[in-house]
Amino acid sequence: MEITKTDSLKEQLMVSDPEFRELAREHGRYEERLHELSALAYPSDEEQLEEVTLKKKKLAVKDQMHAIVLRHQRSESTAH
Repeated sequence: MEITKTDSLKEQLMVSDPEFRELAREHGRYEERLHELSALAYPSDEEQLEEVTLKKKKLAVKDQMHAIVLRHQRSESTAH
């Protein structure tokens, strides 16, 4: 499978952009915890609330990462 331009840019940002890198780590931590919570047969009320909260946080982080990608794509297109 061919790596898309966006995927390539994300890989570059992981190396060159500390903010993007930290957001990606945070996104991964949320994903890992959500996986743990989804494996519970009978989650408590607190665990259910944590799951909802983490989903919202994960989405917010993904939106921030997307904004960084778009910013870099725009700067690349205006540089050419």
